[in-house]
Amino acid sequence: MALTDITGSPSTLRAFLSSEAGGGMILIAAAVLAIALANGGVASAHVYHDIVHAITGPVLSPKLGPMTVHLWINDGLMALFFLVVGLEIKRELLDGRLSTWAGRRLPVIAAIAGMVVPATIYLAIAGSGAPLGRGWAIPAATDIAFAIGVLALLGSRAPTSLKLLLTTVAIVDDMGAVAIIAVAYTDAINVAALGAAVLVLGGMMLLNRRGVVALWPYMIGFGLLWYAVLLSGVHATVAGVLAAMTVPIRRTPGAPDAADSPLHRLENALHPWSAWAIVPLFGFANAGVAIGGDVVGALIQPLPLAIAAGLFVGKQLGIFGSIWLCVKAGLAKRPRGATWAQIYGLALLCGIGFTMSLFIGGLAFPRHPQLVEDAKVGVLFGSVLSAIIGFAVLRFAAPHPDHLAEERRQADEIAGDGDVAG
Repeated sequence: MALTDITGSPSTLRAFLSSEAGGGMILIAAAVLAIALANGGVASAHVYHDIVHAITGPVLSPKLGPMTVHLWINDGLMALFFLVVGLEIKRELLDGRLSTWAGRRLPVIAAIAGMVVPATIYLAIAGSGAPLGRGWAIPAATDIAFAIGVLALLGSRAPTSLKLLLTTVAIVDDMGAVAIIAVAYTDAINVAALGAAVLVLGGMMLLNRRGVVALWPYMIGFGLLWYAVLLSGVHATVAGVLAAMTVPIRRTPGAPDAADSPLHRLENALHPWSAWAIVPLFGFANAGVAIGGDVVGALIQPLPLAIAAGLFVGKQLGIFGSIWLCVKAGLAKRPRGATWAQIYGLALLCGIGFTMSLFIGGLAFPRHPQLVEDAKVGVLFGSVLSAIIGFAVLRFAAPHPDHLAEERRQADEIAGDGDVAG
């Protein structure tokens, strides 16, 4: 599978994967720091709490009260994260691997199965009754930055086709997560604010129809849309995806970095900020759960156990099982240069829910702070277990002969270039 399979541009793919991998490493470090502070003693835990929950103001919504560092990150910066997610989704649907049914068949089926099976396992353990039943979507998410960060540790042992498959499955997974957030985790609606949001969104769509390619009107519209959605009762981050759908795109196969494609320019400008700053900040602000001395006791509670089992068991069953069935049924081809053991390792890495799972966990139990903390324990344990076992499987899996041949070919090309330069 060529590097152009995801966007049509080798440089774009390499930049995307490099940014996600680097951001994933910083995310891991930020999460470890948060956990260390939260469990480093009373004074350390107080410092962490005071930083994350420091009141900054102003009062943007009577429901939320004064803005804190935590609210600015979860409701503000994460809206920018979802704007980038929306841009990636639109690009893939119109100008990338998901633009044809042949390209989207395998990742769509794998992503859907990778959401349904974890949710089913969660409900089987935690039950569907209130309040635990509201957490069914927590283990359905995949953290692309964290997963690619782990994959990057393998270097050239991981074939490009695995990275492409992981990226596209995670993008489809993000679509499902956005839909879940908008539908399942929306409280009472403020009709006036929702109407204002519709008007702003309509104005942005009109800008698109009129051929406006300057980015600043869309960014102003995004800010207004974010505030209207924040007041409406729908989670403010949904504004990011909605705004992304209005940004114009020029279909540019072979040159997706073209300066005359507004969507590509905005995505390239925002993506490093999202991967290197916003997601790690979110990880730091949300991963600091005090586990206490009884780790086993904390993990075997229904909520953490349901989430951890959904991520670790559900994701690998859903994703690997659906890919195996698709290949055996002739619906899709196995990714080139990848063995079944490597695909199984990839399915394990998809159990790293982290960012999106923590985010949904905060939405699922707004009136139960202790359940939010319990959910964090399940997310952390399931994600870490998926990362460690997934890495081990990929590290020790025998490479595919096609991948070895490709590595030799690239090594010969590099050697040849060196001879010419000499």
